[in-house]
Amino acid sequence: MTPEDKSDMVQCPVPIQGSEEGYRNPTELKMSQIVLPCHANHRGELSVGQLLKWMDSTACLSAERHAGCSCITASVDDIHFELTIGVGKVVNIIAKVNRAFTSSMEVGILVNCEDLYTDRQWKVCQAFATFVARRTEAGKVQLKQVIPRTQLEQMEYSLAAERRRMRLLHAEIITDLLSSSTAQPGECQEYQDAVPAEQTRVESVELVLPPHTNHQVSTFGGQIMAWMENVATISASRLCNAHPTLRSIDMFHFRGPSHIGDRLVLKSIVNNSFKHSMEVGVCAEAYQGREPLRHINSAFMTFEVLDSNWKPRTLPRIRPEPVDGKRRYQEAIARKKIRLDRKYIISCKQTEVPVSVPWDPSNQMYLSYNNVSALKLMDARTNWVLTSEKNNVRLYTLEENHMLRFKVEMHVGVAAEQTFRLLSDLRRRKEWDQHYKECEAIMQVNEEDTLYHVTTPSVSKVGKDNDFILLASRRKPCDSRDPYLIALRSVSLPTHPPTDGYTRGEVLCAGFTIREESGSLTKITYYNQATPGVLPYIATDIVGLSSSFYSSFSACSHFLEANKDVLTATSL
Repeated sequence: MTPEDKSDMVQCPVPIQGSEEGYRNPTELKMSQIVLPCHANHRGELSVGQLLKWMDSTACLSAERHAGCSCITASVDDIHFELTIGVGKVVNIIAKVNRAFTSSMEVGILVNCEDLYTDRQWKVCQAFATFVARRTEAGKVQLKQVIPRTQLEQMEYSLAAERRRMRLLHAEIITDLLSSSTAQPGECQEYQDAVPAEQTRVESVELVLPPHTNHQVSTFGGQIMAWMENVATISASRLCNAHPTLRSIDMFHFRGPSHIGDRLVLKSIVNNSFKHSMEVGVCAEAYQGREPLRHINSAFMTFEVLDSNWKPRTLPRIRPEPVDGKRRYQEAIARKKIRLDRKYIISCKQTEVPVSVPWDPSNQMYLSYNNVSALKLMDARTNWVLTSEKNNVRLYTLEENHMLRFKVEMHVGVAAEQTFRLLSDLRRRKEWDQHYKECEAIMQVNEEDTLYHVTTPSVSKVGKDNDFILLASRRKPCDSRDPYLIALRSVSLPTHPPTDGYTRGEVLCAGFTIREESGSLTKITYYNQATPGVLPYIATDIVGLSSSFYSSFSACSHFLEANKDVLTATSL
């Protein structure tokens, strides 16, 4: 759908990330391009391949500004293209380094479109790319750290660590999920008038010339992505005999570089088609002379075909090839579920994500990411209101969008790591928290995530006790500026449905941040956020609620002090 056809289009500028009272992030770079006919497809819309080239160039320059040396594209997270861009519009791309690690860094990219005649702007897409600093003559590069200055920069800095963790686990988890889903493949459905997959196969070769390379004489990552998008579009067109629209690109990694003189072989095929979308798999390989092919990159792209009203059209079904084709067909079904889970859990605004999302092995990584990210977003907020203070325990509140958030701060004379170990085992929480009657560990998902069944007393004297199914996600610091984290949120499990004996409660976001302020002094901050009726700490007024918090966290301080020298037997 084009912006012109959206009657409810918000006619306001897209905020520039990191801007605050004239301050500008030193790594921030902007590129503005007017869309000319040579950049557009048959519908007069900007080619996604061209957009990817511009995005990669801008992000690379931002990374190099921070690194002070040449950088190469290592990976790009999922990209969802919300709207198209017409000829004559202006594309504004903003890129900045969110966080630097040892030799890699995350660059955030924001793309918006500007109509010069109406002064409207709208968001097109947002992406996160990882760039790696190239070795110098002195050896491996040690990147300087990013120092966040604004609340938004602090938020992106904090979330970058969790996104990096997800990238590192992504390939392994996807492989495991696809293996389990295709271990006992079902029969591919035979549809009447299905299009043979072989008919959608495309192979093309490109010679890498100087205009295709960067100042390091390596092929632009964006150029490779543009060539891949081109062959994928042809494959999608052959299925439906129409011109498709690219809606999303799954997260992918560059496996190796290519250079001037390389022949880049690009292959694509439609893996599967669904009612309104299709998945196209595309592979890029390079060679020179008689050398064997080098695998450069693989990607999975999702296309739609729009009708005259800009609505998704029903697509023909695909008839897969034998053996490998059937495997790709089955894997595309699994990837679609993974893709929807990822978009549903991660891409939604925090206020739009349902409280108790069903937990499943296919979405465990994204639920964990969402769980930790929600806590980090609360931790980055600066507009908390101090409600009361008692015995060095401070209670803050924040009411916003019909949600009430609580924050409790206190200091304890216990090392941060020991505090983390003691608080992260929810089975011991009933020793200090009067709101926890029982806590059972249901499942140890991995070293950092555990599912618990928690019961709490009834708020009223005559009501039933409450119970919760909680996902506890624990994180140790990436560097000295990161806290220890214990994030909690509700999930649902088929094995533990609501029962008549309890009122099933829900927690939208809760947890602890634990920061070491000195060798023996640790700052503990507890957060809790909920919509009305789902908060375990329900009270008729703020005075009663304050008393409840003070009582619990005073007991928590005594619990930590009493156990600070004890090696806790936790799942960590």
